[in-house]
Amino acid sequence: MVHFVGAGPGAKDLITIRGKELIEKADVIIYAGSLVNPALLDYAGEACDIYDSSRLNLDEVIEIIKSAEKLGKETVRLHTGDPSIYGAIREQMDILDRENIVYDVTPGVSSFCGAAASLQMEYTLPGITQSVIITRMDGRTGVPEKESVEALSAHGATMVFFLSAGDTKRLSDRLIAGGVSGDTPCAIVYKATWPDEKKLVCTIKELPEKAKEYGITKTALIIVGKAVAQSGYELSRLYAPEFTTEFRKGNA
Repeated sequence: MVHFVGAGPGAKDLITIRGKELIEKADVIIYAGSLVNPALLDYAGEACDIYDSSRLNLDEVIEIIKSAEKLGKETVRLHTGDPSIYGAIREQMDILDRENIVYDVTPGVSSFCGAAASLQMEYTLPGITQSVIITRMDGRTGVPEKESVEALSAHGATMVFFLSAGDTKRLSDRLIAGGVSGDTPCAIVYKATWPDEKKLVCTIKELPEKAKEYGITKTALIIVGKAVAQSGYELSRLYAPEFTTEFRKGNA
């Protein structure tokens, strides 16, 4: 069968236990070579056949899987982060359904979680924002009109932009055009949790200059919103001494 596995944000030890065990047992691994840390392949057995999908099209990926199935081999399709976010797995699974090839999915730690850990930040701060918007700016591939940068900016939630580090000037301009103050804090995290990680905090209007200064043009997340500052928030009611919960009686 085929196992879709989330590789995690980058660090070799941030893959799940299940994901690591599937790699160890795999006969064939097809990994997203442009994004997945190749150190994860150290877990593979010596006899494992390994393919870099960054050099393959969809039909070629499927042919490798079909060939492995005919030989009764176990295949791991290794995607960066969590495969459910920009992993393009639905199109693969639909083909496997038509081919009657059995598969399952093992989740992974998304890079947006890895970025927050690197920044030591909490996305959902009481009194600041309780929502996180995971999105990307349109490029060669469009986005629905209702999900444009300008439209999503109106919510005031924390925004995490994938696949948008290649044009930070356009992103900055569009955020400001959408009503977000140029002084709003934002962060850039390049290759979160990798050994060569870079991270910086600035404002939206400083974003293009800082990205250029640090040489960041890809493989980076951009986080926008007041939560980036990690200040001015309210304390959680859950742990307030006077707050009664199912497990604890408040002292008010």
